[in-house]
Amino acid sequence: MSSAFAELPPACVGCSNSEARATSNEMLLKEIPVSVWTDKKDYKQGDMIMVNGQVANVASGFPVTITVVSPLNSVVAIDQINVANDGSFETTLNTAGAMWKYDGTYTVKANYGSADKKSSVKVKLTGGISHTPTYETPTTSKQCGANELTANGYCVPFSITGGAVTSATLNTDDNSIVININAKKDGTLTVTPSKTVQDGIFMVLVDGQEWDDVEIVANKVTVMFPAGTEQIEIIGTFVIPEFGTIAAMILAVAIISIIAVSARSRLSIIPRY
Repeated sequence: MSSAFAELPPACVGCSNSEARATSNEMLLKEIPVSVWTDKKDYKQGDMIMVNGQVANVASGFPVTITVVSPLNSVVAIDQINVANDGSFETTLNTAGAMWKYDGTYTVKANYGSADKKSSVKVKLTGGISHTPTYETPTTSKQCGANELTANGYCVPFSITGGAVTSATLNTDDNSIVININAKKDGTLTVTPSKTVQDGIFMVLVDGQEWDDVEIVANKVTVMFPAGTEQIEIIGTFVIPEFGTIAAMILAVAIISIIAVSARSRLSIIPRY
């Protein structure tokens, strides 16, 4: 977050420049609902990112929600942090592991209590995978109907009011369905994936923020979104892996081969007279 300084406050007349800047920054932070910043802007994969922030008006019992979005627009980390009495909060993000494997710009978002109390900071990560992965469409894909999303070749029933769906993909890293929409006004999106595509749905993100205005009944998800929403991500415990159909065919062939070999082996040990 770039530094911003207010005019020299009357209480600090005669202070040194460093004292004046500290006082000005403190006054500025008190006027911003929530602020977040990191110790650096550039990191290498495996580094620790120190995240600090400040809440202007502390509400008892409310934590700050930290969400990190990758260059591929997928959520790589979610955490809730308690706020100190003075409004400060801090946490550490570990960039080691598969969730942080792609190079690029990651967005660290902080939300406190309501949708309008939010802030974000961007960091750059290097030392991982530089290319963007592509998904192949399964060979068994079919033409989806007018009321179905096409996500990596799979059809997912949906309905929407207040906007239109522009695209959808399956994110196998996060076990999620990522749906891009054009929301001209407040509306509702209902998605009903089959359990062979996604299962164990437990969370929904709207533009990268954890969303509460959601109804989840088995595999039917209804999301109430505000005007201007661009992306809705439905997260579960399972999403069909890439090349799932091909993998199933290979497994079937392997099982048939094992049965055939076993049958020949049994025949070879039968005594002949």
